[in-house]
Amino acid sequence: MSEFVELLRSPWPWYLAGPAIGAMVPLLLFTGGRRFGISSSFRHLCAATGVRADYFRYDWRREGGWNLLLVAGIVLGGALAGMLLTDPNPVAIAEATRADLTAAGLTLDDRLAPREIFSLAGLLTPAGFVAMIIGGFLVGFGARWAGGCTSGHAITGLAELQRGSLIAVAGFFAGGLVTTYAIWPWLFS
Repeated sequence: MSEFVELLRSPWPWYLAGPAIGAMVPLLLFTGGRRFGISSSFRHLCAATGVRADYFRYDWRREGGWNLLLVAGIVLGGALAGMLLTDPNPVAIAEATRADLTAAGLTLDDRLAPREIFSLAGLLTPAGFVAMIIGGFLVGFGARWAGGCTSGHAITGLAELQRGSLIAVAGFFAGGLVTTYAIWPWLFS
């Protein structure tokens, strides 16, 4: 049993994690033609809480009840894994990554989240505000404009061979590369 727990505590290799995620697609399609995605759960949550805008007036139980259960399962599973399956060893981070973060003026601590960004003090700086508030708005806006988030397009859309999902995923990757190599260095220099 302890070997099984150790297996769960360690990161899964891509050849196990990828097919496990991919198995969601036929499971969802065979159980009512559902699509995997997380960004739509925010719309369902707003509709469930009674927000009075036309965009949120629909039968959220029929369209998104299962999606809210999926998100609740992700949160509950993450909390349980964090409490029961925490790896006592520090996360191995490449020295090149540490050097790049240090060169950008960011401090990497045991939380794996640079405090210059992921703290209240960091949020109140111009760079932290742009990264968290403006960046968060752009991610949410982009997910709605693209008709879904990275999970929905990359997992379900590509599996269904949808051209729009291929374009969206290419855009997500291009945006990530531009942010990593152009915007973040400029923002935190």
